[in-house]
Formats: sequence, structure tokens, C-alpha cells
Amino acid sequence: MSEVEIEYCVPCGFLERAEEMQHAVLEQFGERIDRVSLVTGDHGVLTVAVDGELVWDKSEDEYDVDEVTRRVRAAL
Repeated sequence: MSEVEIEYCVPCGFLERAEEMQHAVLEQFGERIDRVSLVTGDHGVLTVAVDGELVWDKSEDEYDVDEVTRRVRAAL
């Protein structure tokens, strides 16, 4: 089973976005993953990794929960 990690910038107020992504991933893949972790960060970070491999990064892509879940699906 896989692990998903969502790192988000606390000073930027990205907690709500991180929680939205966490909810979407758990809703779609809850039976296929061990955990979805929220990890605090700074400097504008908002990333998603599956088993340690980066699959989405806010600095490179627009925020889109559907795109994040598609990339998580591809990595599983």
C-alpha cells in the first residue's frame, strides 16, 4: 500500500487547500493507500508526493484538485 504526503506552507495559509486535497485523495483512494499525511512547511510550498516521489507542485502547476487526484492515481 502507498503513502501520500501533502506539504503545505503554514504562513501562506495553505492548510485549507491541503485539507481539500487530502479529503479528495482519501475519498477516491482510501482503500488503496495506507495514509495521507499533512506536513507543515514554509516558503510557499504546496506539494503532493506518493511514496516519496513528487507528483504535483504548486510552483509548477495551477491549483486543481482534480489534476492532483489524476496524478496520484497515475502514481498508484
